[in-house]
Amino acid sequence: MYRHIYTLALIVFLSSCVSQRENLLQYADPGIGTAHSRWFFYTPAALPHGMAKLAPSTNGHYGNPSGWEAVGYDTRHRSIEGFAHFHEWQVGGVVVMPATGRRLLTPGTLEDAEKGIKNGYRSLFGHKNEVAQPGYYKVKLEDYNIVAELTATERVGFHRYTFPASTDSRIILDIGNKQGESGEVLDAAVSMTDETHFEGFVTTYPAYIKKYDPEGRVSMYFYGEISKQPASVGAFNASEVKENTTESKGKGAGLFLEFSTTNQEVVELKIGLSYSSTLNAKKNLEAEKAGLDFTKARKRAQQIWQRELGKLSVSGPDAKDKTKFYTGLYHALLGRGIINDAGQPNLYNTDAIWGAFWNLTQLWALAYPEHYNDYVRSQLDIYQKRGWFADGVSNGHFTSGVGTNFVGLAIAAAYQCGIRDYDTELAYKAIKANEIDGRNRPDGAGKLDVEAFNKYGYSPFLAEDRTDATGSRFSASHTLEYSYSAFAAAQMAKAMGKTADYDYFINRSNGWKMLFNPESKLIQPKTADGRFIDKFDPLEPWRGFQEGNAVQYTFYVPQNPAGLIAAMGKDEFNSRLDNIFNTARENSFGGGKTIDAFAGIKANYNHGNQPNLHVSWLFNYSGKPWLTQKWTRAICDEFYGTESIHGYGYGQDEDQGQLGSWYVMASLGLFDVKGLTDQRPVIQLGSPLFDRADIKLGNGRTLHIITQNNSKENIYVQEASFNGKPLDNAWLYRDELMKGGKLLMKMGNVPNEKWGSQTPPPSVQ
Repeated sequence: MYRHIYTLALIVFLSSCVSQRENLLQYADPGIGTAHSRWFFYTPAALPHGMAKLAPSTNGHYGNPSGWEAVGYDTRHRSIEGFAHFHEWQVGGVVVMPATGRRLLTPGTLEDAEKGIKNGYRSLFGHKNEVAQPGYYKVKLEDYNIVAELTATERVGFHRYTFPASTDSRIILDIGNKQGESGEVLDAAVSMTDETHFEGFVTTYPAYIKKYDPEGRVSMYFYGEISKQPASVGAFNASEVKENTTESKGKGAGLFLEFSTTNQEVVELKIGLSYSSTLNAKKNLEAEKAGLDFTKARKRAQQIWQRELGKLSVSGPDAKDKTKFYTGLYHALLGRGIINDAGQPNLYNTDAIWGAFWNLTQLWALAYPEHYNDYVRSQLDIYQKRGWFADGVSNGHFTSGVGTNFVGLAIAAAYQCGIRDYDTELAYKAIKANEIDGRNRPDGAGKLDVEAFNKYGYSPFLAEDRTDATGSRFSASHTLEYSYSAFAAAQMAKAMGKTADYDYFINRSNGWKMLFNPESKLIQPKTADGRFIDKFDPLEPWRGFQEGNAVQYTFYVPQNPAGLIAAMGKDEFNSRLDNIFNTARENSFGGGKTIDAFAGIKANYNHGNQPNLHVSWLFNYSGKPWLTQKWTRAICDEFYGTESIHGYGYGQDEDQGQLGSWYVMASLGLFDVKGLTDQRPVIQLGSPLFDRADIKLGNGRTLHIITQNNSKENIYVQEASFNGKPLDNAWLYRDELMKGGKLLMKMGNVPNEKWGSQTPPPSVQ
């Protein structure tokens, strides 16, 4: 008997070890959603939040006219134009391309290459000869019979090229041309410093910096080494090509390093990166290449990804669900990259936080608090240097994005979660200024109508397409957003004992009520004289509402769901919202199959854009939590896919991992409508997708989420317990959840309308 018990225990232990050793990288697929991917996501050869983000480009040199559209790599394309090192919001550049045969020094066009016309150095490739994993990329360049491999440390790109036998092999350093979101190149240079080392820079003028911080520029510096001494070096730029020249300057600057190769000869490059100087790029290279060849660098990179992805371990029978989960988590850990040199505290480049406080920051707070803290310190660094938070920021320059600036809300939420390794008094000072101060406010700080909001209690509607101290074209959505961020400021003020500030901001958090039309029970823009606008179409975007419409934005009162439910009437609220989801399901909860980031903004619900991401969780507040369970599970199953086109809807905007993070949180059955802004944050419960999830919490404890009788049909919670005690509510205080332990949910295929419906989560604290 004892032997049987011992054998059983051993089997359980070994099974656990096997599970712990499972290669999670197999589930993270960088190719998902590339038909509409942002520039910074198809970057397999990178570390979490790294500066060096190496990836192939299929259309990177085309740039993007508006500064944000999908560009870089698309799995539908069949040719590669080179491998770029920098991939960030408004930042891109430093391209390397190996080649053989006739010397070609421009990439050529995607269209010609796919017709078989060879007019540039780009090469055809096939996905059967391609490997893309977190930390590693490999492809065969068919035009040259070269196998290219990429990996990275935090600030160093590692290349390994396996050449065929050839008397005219080369490495092209294409430095002075635009890549991705980088915009116009103002200046560039590259030179050999000796037989095997090179250095240089490229300075660009991205579209959003040009718009929001006109004096700003982004310079990218590099210092590299090549393992094989070139037989000859030549230079090129936009106007000329020079033989036997080791330096090039100006737009289009580049070098070609030429040599003979034997069959299967390997040539490696290591390239250090910096945003500050070529000297620091060299120091970063020396600091991070020590003891690493390509193989060791790849092993290290993938071990780091395994460790970071492994902080959230999920198990279930559906491999596609795990692919969605770990790809979303991969995006969440990849989307913001460091700008600091080695040995300095981490500071990030970052797109606007708009909407990411509903998913990305919640994920950070759950298991990656160090990243959340780095984000806060990055914004405080900008505030100290520039006097304002940056809605979006690229290498210290304002890149506004949407112009509503939720930085203060995100920082207030970090504070409420106990993430406070920064000057909290400075943080509150900056938050307060962000919510009320409009004097001399630069465009890149957003909230240009914040004075009007504080004067009227709402932002007045302007017929012209502008936002200033008198109001905004997007007045209604701004009012809702500023009301929400005012609530976050109020809660932080209350926690810090600033009673007068709390009273002021909590009053401002009710600004949404001034735009609630009791007849239509919709949010409707008002002019400065207090009148609702005429010719009002509830589904019309861009008139009072940014990237959405009145039907979508009416539910944007996350700071006080109970207040909205009371204003609308509970039955009307539930009926309307349920009908919205039934209709939205017909269009995959977004813009149907239209490949466009704004495809769903005219719909009644659009999961592909930030203003809607909390809405499916509101049923927890309205007495019907089983509808939250139903619709969050449906969105996970149907909106999210595993293909290059249907990855995050069809043509939706993944931003910096915010849609992927939503999937991660929703599939765990955890979410906070209020974005963790309460003085004592609450986590609402949904329908966990996996049979088991083991989460290494940021405080060192472990949370186990276990479902019984779970399946694609059994989506409704029948009963629940937390650490052995019955759990009757569809929510927990976050501080209780963060103690860790076992959250058990028993599932069924019909709703248990009693469970979780009696006591809604606290609406106002």
